[in-house]
Amino acid sequence: MFRSRLAPGVEVFPVPGRGLALRTDSGEFLSVRTAAADHAALLSLLSGRTDTPTDAELDRLLRAFEEAGYLAEHSPEAASPQWPAARRAVRLLGDPVLTEPLAACLTGLGAEPRTDPPAADSAASPAALGDLLHGDPAAVVWCLDGPVPDGLWDAADLLPEHGVAWLRCHREGRQAYVEPLAAAPGDVTSAHVRLRRLAATPAHRELAAYWSGPRTSGATDGLTGPAAGLLAALLADDLVRWATDAPGTTGLPARRRLRKVDLRTLTVTEHPVLPVPDVAPMPRKDG
Repeated sequence: MFRSRLAPGVEVFPVPGRGLALRTDSGEFLSVRTAAADHAALLSLLSGRTDTPTDAELDRLLRAFEEAGYLAEHSPEAASPQWPAARRAVRLLGDPVLTEPLAACLTGLGAEPRTDPPAADSAASPAALGDLLHGDPAAVVWCLDGPVPDGLWDAADLLPEHGVAWLRCHREGRQAYVEPLAAAPGDVTSAHVRLRRLAATPAHRELAAYWSGPRTSGATDGLTGPAAGLLAALLADDLVRWATDAPGTTGLPARRRLRKVDLRTLTVTEHPVLPVPDVAPMPRKDG
């Protein structure tokens, strides 16, 4: 049994009449330029066989794979760092349809999720900052199977200023939103997201009224199991990357990215979102 030397998601294969090709972990195809006589030896080396004789050309190819990050021992994704003990305590608040699959994901990754409700004993009631900080969590995640009531997350938006990471998601009809993780003062809060969304739509009055309620919903409203699993997986990936300081993926920076999930098709789209600066006070007029 041999262990491949290629990084996760990287594959090398022969193309009839074209030589060898490489498929990157992002799905891009690249040509491997080498003599036909070296094809079998290179594939053998990449598959992990230690008895394959090498020469200068094969050493050059392996160095090229290494420098490009296509070998496992030199791939940023290969190390799979353990969840640090100092960041394992993750407090989960909100609706069980989301917190239960998220807790299962986090436990499998090495975190220690706790799913007790806030002091107000309701997923949709504001909690005081002291209640949120109870038990000294490293991160707080709040998941709602519905829109966010006005003021619900005001205290939670202060968590990054106390060294606690803050992550949240919610559903609006057949769309769900995974907001960016806030881990330090100056990161995007839930209040920033609401302001940015209101500013981006001509239907800002309707959106504000929708958030405030009341609403009459369709009979089939609510999250399905697959949709809840997808949202839990997105949240868990954000958390493990924060906890282990893993490198970001391609696309928008995770802490400046709002993800919208179409629950009808489970399609995920990313949207940039920036903090909203404090408004300077109006100058006072003399006299």
